[in-house]
Amino acid sequence: MPFTVLLVDDEPLVRAGLRAVLEAQPDIEVVGEAADGAAVIPLVNRLRPDVVAMDVRMPLMDGIEATRLVLRTVPDPPKILVVTTFENDEYVYEALRAGADGFLLKRARPAEIVHAVRLVAEGESLLFPAAVRQLAAEYGTNEARAALARAALTDREEEVLRLVARGLSNAEIAAGLTVGIETVKSHVSSILAKLGARDRTQAVIAAYESGFVAPS
Repeated sequence: MPFTVLLVDDEPLVRAGLRAVLEAQPDIEVVGEAADGAAVIPLVNRLRPDVVAMDVRMPLMDGIEATRLVLRTVPDPPKILVVTTFENDEYVYEALRAGADGFLLKRARPAEIVHAVRLVAEGESLLFPAAVRQLAAEYGTNEARAALARAALTDREEEVLRLVARGLSNAEIAAGLTVGIETVKSHVSSILAKLGARDRTQAVIAAYESGFVAPS
C-alpha cells in the first residue's frame, strides 16, 4: 500500500509543487489538501493519512497549534512533517517540541522531499538538521538535565540514544553495534519509556536540551 499524504499550506503553488513531486512516486499518494491548520482535524479524521505535510506559518491556525491538536485529539495520529522556508526558524523547533516528527525546507530538491516523506512515514529515522539541533541546545534547561538523569539510561541505551540523535535508523544502529535489529528496537522502546517521550524526535530533543548530546 502506498504512503498517503495530506498537504497543508496556505500557498496554492507550494501545495501544487509538493503534490506534483509526491504523486510522481509509485509508493506515495496525496489524498487531500488544506489551506490552514484549522481544517486539519476533520480531514485527518476522514482521510486517515499516514503523513501530514504541514506549513509551520499559516494565518488562522499555525502548524504548531495544529500539530498539538492532531496529537491530542486524533486516535492513532498520523506522522507530521513540518514544512518551512527557514531552517533556523524557532517556529519549526516549537513544532518539533509539540510533537512533529520531522522537518522539510520548501526549497528542498524533489528527491529530498520524497525521502523526507518516506523517512517520516516509516518512523525509524529522524529529520533533525544542524540548525534545529543548535536551537535545541540553546533551549537547554536544568529541568531537562534533571529529567535525563532521572531516566537512568543504561550505558547501552545512552549509546543508542547518541546514534538515534545522529539520525541513524534501527538497521544502521544494529549494523554499527553488531547486534540484531530487534535488540535495537527494544533499546529504543526502553529509552522512550524512560524519557516519557512519544517518539524518537521527542527523545532527541530531550538529549540536546539536557546537554547529553552536543550539536555538531
